Amino acid sequence: MEPMQQHPSRSTPTEHRWPSVVALVVALGLYAALPNEFLGPQRFIVVVFGVALLVPLVVTNPHRLTRRSTFTKWVSITLAGGLVVANQLTLVLLLAALAGGDADDAHGLLLAALQIWVANVIGFTLLYWELDRGGPVMRTMEARADLPPADFRFPQDEDDDAVTEVAARSSAVRDWMPRFVDYFYTALSNSMAFSATDAMPLSPRFKLLMALQAFGGFLILALVIARSVNILG
Repeated sequence: MEPMQQHPSRSTPTEHRWPSVVALVVALGLYAALPNEFLGPQRFIVVVFGVALLVPLVVTNPHRLTRRSTFTKWVSITLAGGLVVANQLTLVLLLAALAGGDADDAHGLLLAALQIWVANVIGFTLLYWELDRGGPVMRTMEARADLPPADFRFPQDEDDDAVTEVAARSSAVRDWMPRFVDYFYTALSNSMAFSATDAMPLSPRFKLLMALQAFGGFLILALVIARSVNILG
């Protein structure tokens, strides 16, 4: 598959592959490290699933994201969506373990809660990154007029009329586009504040995704960790 040619109207650099790979490896590592008493060999199904889907994506775009096909698009979305679904199911198992656990489970529950919370942030980061404005390849390669409607509105999308040093980073002046770190910050802040703090969701699907993420984060932080600390006391 030959790299796509960036549209002449675009000047934003293409994205590196490594941030998403590192994030996914961290998430899969967290699943592999879940306490054995909490989630047995089933956790390795998630790890194998993730690695199997990651390999063709890395082969297609090993360094920069310049190649795109229908196959890689859906593999990417399946990988991100599968991680989110697996994490929601794992959260249910964690709640069930909490309800039936005793004091001996406290340390394991705290560790599992932290691992699931971090994996939840990474999973939603990947999903936002893959879906918004057609995905990372289309966002930097296609003409803006050809991009799908945005799912997120970032501050840079409306800063072109601000003071010079702020406008210099705006979408209109610098051809700025959100990158992996921008979606990571959005997902992280949503998990801690339970609301949008940086990027505002524009589409119904992203509003529902952010609501699901915030609800999962609330359950982990407000119920699971609080109950585990209570057991420790």
